Formats: sequence, structure tokens, C-alpha cells
Amino acid sequence: MTETLPIIQAVCFDLDGLMFNTEEVFYVSADLLLQRRGMRMTRGAMDAMLGLRPLESLTAFRDYMQLNEEPADLLAESRVIFHEMLVEHLKPMPGLFELLDLIEFRGLPKGVATSSPRNYLNNIFSRFDLEPRFPTKLTAESVTHGKPHPEIYLKAAEQLGVHPGNMLVLEDSATGTRAAAAAGAFIVSVPHEHTAGHDFSQSKYIASGLGDPFILNLVSPGITSAGR
Repeated sequence: MTETLPIIQAVCFDLDGLMFNTEEVFYVSADLLLQRRGMRMTRGAMDAMLGLRPLESLTAFRDYMQLNEEPADLLAESRVIFHEMLVEHLKPMPGLFELLDLIEFRGLPKGVATSSPRNYLNNIFSRFDLEPRFPTKLTAESVTHGKPHPEIYLKAAEQLGVHPGNMLVLEDSATGTRAAAAAGAFIVSVPHEHTAGHDFSQSKYIASGLGDPFILNLVSPGITSAGR
């Protein structure tokens, strides 16, 4: 990068696919749902869904796969399959807890802004004792307009007490990246297997993972997790 980096005063995380491998779990659960209908999950269907709120996501899924079922019914069935699979397959993304430790070492406020519902977020966080580490939590119920609308990240900056330009947002999808960019946040995209082909042209940087030196240097200039 050639532009001057901002002073990062807060960090905001997306949840699914960024903090945890839930996108992979969902892909497998959606594939099982489709197998019941004689079909298989595709990358295109996944791309259509990523970053949206649940009902919007299943509507996009229904339309892409040309299913003749109500999105709400598909959502209910997919949730049952998904939560059964979470027990065995849920994992934090590499580098998550090291990055959280570094952010807390620096004393930076942090939050999570997800398109998922609050009860889902609480379920995931409770499994890893993350509830007390994130006083600021915005979910699908927190906003009128879901991503890619900037509302959720504008609210996150307000609650974290910083200007959006001084808030580092970490996102894994094109939809979330667009939302953060529209809010004026400093957006770093962290793609995974299911989003590697997304358009991240609005991102300030595309990271290799949560432990990418660029991210570590943003939250703690001149200090890496290994050198504290």
C-alpha cells in the first residue's frame, strides 16, 4: 500500500467465516438439505447467500437453486441441520485468539457486527467464553438495513466511540466488505475457501488470515504477537 495508514482506535469483526469456520459448516449443511431434494450445493449458491441476513440469505438460495419452497421453511430446516453439525465441526479461524489478545493488550475497544441473529451469536460465543470480551455486539436485529448497507458499521463506530475511518473492520465476504467501505471504515478483507473469488476491490488490503502481519501491525504498530 502507498497511502498513509490511519491510526486504528477500534476493531470490528464480522462473525461467520471470519472468526469461525461457520461458512464451511453451512456449506455442508446446505448440501445435505439439497441432497434431500436430489440436488447438490454449488459455489454459486453460496456466493448468492454470503453476508446476508438469514431470511434474505435463504431467499437468495431458493431463487438461485430454483426451489419451489418458502424461504422461511428452508431456513427452519437448514437451521436444524446446521446446529446439529456445529457440535462436531465448529472451530475458530486460525489466529483469532492471538489477535484478540493483542487487541486487548493494546487496550483497543472491539466489537462484532454480524448479519446473523443475536441468539445465534450468543450460542457461538458461549462455546468459547467470548461474551465478556465483546461488550459491543451488533446483530441482524440491530439494524433496519442489512449488509451491504453501511448501517451496521456506522452503528458499530458510534458505539465504539470512534470515527469510522479509524475503525479497522475485518470481513471475509464481498457483501461485508462493501458495507464497511460504504461506512468509511478501514476495511481489511480476509477471504477463505468459499470467498476467495469474491470482489474485494473496495478493500484496503486482502489478508492471508487473521495472523497476517499487516493486521497485527495495524492494531499494534511495530509490535507482533511474537514480540510482545
